[in-house]
Amino acid sequence: VKDSGLRGRGGAGFPTGMKWSFIPQDNPNPKYLVVNADESEPGTCKDIPLMMATPHTLVEGVILTCYAIRANHAFIYVRGEVLHVVRRLQRAVQEAFLAGHLGTDIHGTGFDLQVTVHAGAGAYICGEETALLDSLEGRRGQPRLRPPFPAVAGLYASPTVINNVESIASVPSILRNGAQWFTAMGTSNDDPKMRSKGMTLYSLSGHVTRPGQYEAPMGVTLRELLDLTGGMREGHELKFWTPGGSSTPLLTAEHLDVPLSYEGIASAGSMLGTKALQVFDETTCVVRCVLRWTEFYAHESCGKCTPCREGTFWLVQILRRLETGLGTPEDLEKLLDISDNILGRSFCALGDGATSPITSSLEFFRDEYVAHLERGGCPFDPAASTVFADTATAGVRAR
Repeated sequence: VKDSGLRGRGGAGFPTGMKWSFIPQDNPNPKYLVVNADESEPGTCKDIPLMMATPHTLVEGVILTCYAIRANHAFIYVRGEVLHVVRRLQRAVQEAFLAGHLGTDIHGTGFDLQVTVHAGAGAYICGEETALLDSLEGRRGQPRLRPPFPAVAGLYASPTVINNVESIASVPSILRNGAQWFTAMGTSNDDPKMRSKGMTLYSLSGHVTRPGQYEAPMGVTLRELLDLTGGMREGHELKFWTPGGSSTPLLTAEHLDVPLSYEGIASAGSMLGTKALQVFDETTCVVRCVLRWTEFYAHESCGKCTPCREGTFWLVQILRRLETGLGTPEDLEKLLDISDNILGRSFCALGDGATSPITSSLEFFRDEYVAHLERGGCPFDPAASTVFADTATAGVRAR
């Protein structure tokens, strides 16, 4: 797995094999694997279809990973709202147990493994790995202070590996086909700085002809994906998009040919994140869109740290004034000032993610914010940006 160059598919992109190697084998405590299936990032919709389509692949990856790190108990933490996924996984685990792939002395190897499917309670913050551990232990999900890191003191204060669904589901095919098979896909092997290997799942949504989950090599461009999937909805042009969900800085049509790799997107000033490609055309109001995302982060803030708890609240108040045309030019600088005081000062990445769409939208679309001030309201027709809007009513402003 190390040789394959597999990197975490949940957002950070940390090398998976290296993460496994951090588990101290001389620690007398039990070792655990926790699969983060709490897919909650706006625009991200790859893990749930993956678990529904091939749950046994995930279970197989769990077994192989646990054998590699010598863990005898694994947990799959799933969003509580997706009950159908929970049932699907529970059935797959039961079938693996009946087939002898789980339990005690698996196939006479002397290796024991139990797998528990755990349903969360719908909190976005529990996608953060240490908050997930607190939730799994029966406590309120809030980020932990690190160090100690989960590899040393994670679940029940024992060594723990936490990986995303897609990361674990990639393991069986790598072991079956070899590391060279995996490294042959992705960014060029000629450049040692380009280390985004293998195939991955991209969630394509928004104002596109055929939204959905698409498997493609790391390093493909949005232009190539749009060409393969029918492009933008008829009669419209790309305005802006997110490369990794709403917590990553916005990109524009100028970035259509940027490779969708960790290094490529970073060079453009954003992050690949969960590879949630939300695509918006010229009918979309950037201010309205950013406000909706910020409302989400303010609602989902766990409240543990002041910068995130108070900062997201005030960001929402200012954005609401701006959207309705009641703001002032000073509000634009206030947005940047509050964002700067949140960035790098919150307890986890939720605060940083809340600021990304604000700062990037002001970088690329400041004139649109100004237009709201000058016009005394939003100059866009909200019905026109609705994908399912009837053409007869698309020109009628909502009242």
